[in-house]
Amino acid sequence: MTDTAGVSKAYEGAKQRYADCGVDTERALERLAAVAISLHCWQGDDVGGFEHTAAASGGGIQATGNYPGKARTADELRADLDKAISLIPGTHRLNLHAMYAETAGRVDRNQLQPEHFGAWIDWAKAAGVGMDFNPTYFAHPLADSGFTLSSRDEAVRRFWVEHGIACRRIAAHMGEQLGSASVHNIWIPDGFKDLPADRRRPREILQRSLDEILAERFERRHLLDSLEGKLFGIGSESYVVGSHEFYLGYAVRNRTLLCLDTGHFHPTEEVADKISAVLAFLDEILLHVSRGVRWDSDHVVILSDPLRHLMQELVRGDYLGRVHIGLDYFDASINRVAAWVIGTRCTLKALLLALLEPTAPLQRMEAEGDYTGRLALLEEAKTLPFPAVWEYYCQRSGVPADAGWLDEVRQYERDVLRKRT
Repeated sequence: MTDTAGVSKAYEGAKQRYADCGVDTERALERLAAVAISLHCWQGDDVGGFEHTAAASGGGIQATGNYPGKARTADELRADLDKAISLIPGTHRLNLHAMYAETAGRVDRNQLQPEHFGAWIDWAKAAGVGMDFNPTYFAHPLADSGFTLSSRDEAVRRFWVEHGIACRRIAAHMGEQLGSASVHNIWIPDGFKDLPADRRRPREILQRSLDEILAERFERRHLLDSLEGKLFGIGSESYVVGSHEFYLGYAVRNRTLLCLDTGHFHPTEEVADKISAVLAFLDEILLHVSRGVRWDSDHVVILSDPLRHLMQELVRGDYLGRVHIGLDYFDASINRVAAWVIGTRCTLKALLLALLEPTAPLQRMEAEGDYTGRLALLEEAKTLPFPAVWEYYCQRSGVPADAGWLDEVRQYERDVLRKRT
């Protein structure tokens, strides 16, 4: 870790430099510290879960790679999360999938209860973090047809509706127990591999299923419902029932959250541009931060231009209080703990960069038609001493300020991960 005196001295210089541009670094750090990123549990075990049943292929979810040390039990996964969280500045959240229930394989998904997540809730209480929750509509025999909530088979549809109802109750229980609303996010893999002859009927069935799942009322301080669309998936290349447009319409009508997953749109679409459009009609949204390479490949998030654009939009539009941020990727080709740390730290870096931007002068120039000044200031802001502010924030948060975190992950790999067989 960089020496304390050096980091503090560099920060003081950066603080003055930003002040000259009208930016209060202390205020930016306060706002950053108030943001909780929801870490996704499925990065730690390659989206396997702990149901201890013969997993089916349904759903088009696939992690690639065979790096040693994958979590084999819930206790191992929680230990890995503890290590990752210890290397990330700030206080964050956990995003849990229903397939991570601890039932010893004795309970099917439509019969899940809050008690099956008791150990997770106890862990979250001890760690001081909130939890979000997802029903799992894939990797199950009743998902192998490619249809769940939009299935024409009433027995299949009913099973998945019951699963959705159970998961909302579990999420509400988590929110109540942890004193922080749990975002319950619905994503289904339903769709056709080839061109359908009837696009209407599956969406009518899905609408009916959602109405049944969301019929029970919960306090918003305990539960927030969200819907996640997608452009295409493995096995649903030609038609996705739960498309972005379908869920946008449903969310506006029923006042749910809408999830924008950065990997679920055409590669040329700017998800950042969608935020102000949907928030003109919705109270809140969920943002799933991922990185697609040529398709929805869920690569580890890096400090890329699209990520910076996302965070700039949240700050420039004053949307931080209305957007829930979660991560969604899985890479089994590298150290899984490192993948969490890299993605979360990069997301926080992008957000800090946005918070340190001279937003007020930029927007004033734009309103006055001074596009020359706007462009000039945008470019000058790119070379302001951001690293000094980031390292100071890490040091103040008690985590490594530079790449020293990697040494801790490698030591953890030697001591713990390599011993897993």
